Amino acid sequence: MKETISIQNVSKRFGQKMVLQDINFRVEEGKINGFIGPSGAGKTTLVKMIVGMDVPSSGSIHVLDHTMPNLNILEEIGYMAQSDALYTELTGMENLKFFASLYKLNKAERHERIQYAAGLVNLTEDLTKKVGAYSGGMKRRLSLAIALIQDPKILLLDEPTVGIDPELRFSIWNELERMKNEERKTIIVTTHVMDEAERCDYIAMIRDGALIAWGTPKELKERYHASSFDEVFLNAGRENQ
Repeated sequence: MKETISIQNVSKRFGQKMVLQDINFRVEEGKINGFIGPSGAGKTTLVKMIVGMDVPSSGSIHVLDHTMPNLNILEEIGYMAQSDALYTELTGMENLKFFASLYKLNKAERHERIQYAAGLVNLTEDLTKKVGAYSGGMKRRLSLAIALIQDPKILLLDEPTVGIDPELRFSIWNELERMKNEERKTIIVTTHVMDEAERCDYIAMIRDGALIAWGTPKELKERYHASSFDEVFLNAGRENQ
């Protein structure tokens, strides 16, 4: 299986505070990878380093065989941040057109991608509204649409389903599974919602900046003699104290 992301001995320090320590794992093409853990565990910091928005204090990260950060491969990465970075004085459509213009898409491709992304997150009928009038959930949905706009090879989604209703969350996860199966996309999703872990191919459990467990859902449940991921996380945490 083709490797798309390699994280080798990565640590990150902010001043005297160690946020991540000695993280090692590899991500394969065509898989959904979950970064699971409580708020403040280091998940967002790790995602930002994979994108190239931050750099490790030590160790290295390679994405599509390039050492990060690397501006040349940003077009291949779709990133949805935990905090919505939107132009609230513009409409939803104007936001989508602006972000689509940053990539090498012709007019027909831009139109097609905007219609696809807006439809996926159920925003088509709200695109003429200013984003400042959107609810928090609508802003999250628009941020997800923007992450998909250039049809990237890699998707990095930081808490993508926060504030989204259960029915739409279900349809988004179905689409993520379609993209990884049919388009061979590499997808990383951070979450602290344990039931989403079941839909990931591989799970990295992160707590206090450490990778305390890594494997498939089935492997982790067997390894920690657990029937749920809440149990897996608790048992893995006790072993790593």
